[in-house]
Formats: sequence, structure tokens, C-alpha cells
Amino acid sequence: MLSKKTKYGIKALTYLARQENKTPVSIATISESENISLKFLESILLTLRKNGLLGSKKGKGGGYYLLKESNEIQMTAVMRILEGPISMIPCVSLNFYEKCDDCPDENACAVHKLMAQVRDSSLEIFRNTTLAELCNC
Repeated sequence: MLSKKTKYGIKALTYLARQENKTPVSIATISESENISLKFLESILLTLRKNGLLGSKKGKGGGYYLLKESNEIQMTAVMRILEGPISMIPCVSLNFYEKCDDCPDENACAVHKLMAQVRDSSLEIFRNTTLAELCNC
């Protein structure tokens, strides 16, 4: 399942992408518009800022804004920042690989084969979907 953190992060990013002149938007404005808890949203936006997707400005007229064009932000980046590994099990993860303790041979493992296909399908969708496509920007 998709975590609320990722769901709300995508909602916040699409809200920011819809801003025409890329002026900073306050957390309170995003929170109210997208019906997201202010405290939770603050944590999500901070994570996105620390990972280079958002910039922020303090003071009057401050808030968060996209650092890149929305058509340059792939969902693979967003998912990995907010959700972590895209694969459902660690033995098929491309970036967070771990061998399963209970599996003597990954090549013969039916679960491994299935989850590799699921990973590949998910990656195809995430790689080929940008923030611009999600918000029709």
C-alpha cells in the first residue's frame, strides 16, 4: 500500500506544480487546500527540500516552491524519496537489494520471479510519469 506520506507528498507537489509563477506557497495554504495535517505536511515538505525537489523561502511571502520544472520530476524520484524502495521485497530491489534469509536460490524462487515482474512494471510507470502529467501542467 502507498503510505500517507507519499500520497500527501504527491498531492503537495501537484499543488505546487499548478502555481503559474513559481512563487513560494505557505505550508498552511497547501495544508488547507489539500486537506493535509499541517505538522505532517511540514515533515513531508522538509524531506522533499532536503532531497532537492523543493526550495523554500523564509519570512513574509515565504513558503515552498519547485526547484525543477514539473516535466523534469519523475515519479521514480518522488517514490524513492518518500516511500523508499519501489520493489515489494528486498531481493528484487535495484537500489536497496538484500538477500532473503529463507531463499537458497533466487533464480529458482517463484516469489522472486513474480516480484521482479511487479517491480519492472511499477518502474516503467513511475519512470514514464512526470509531475506535469499528474497535474496536467
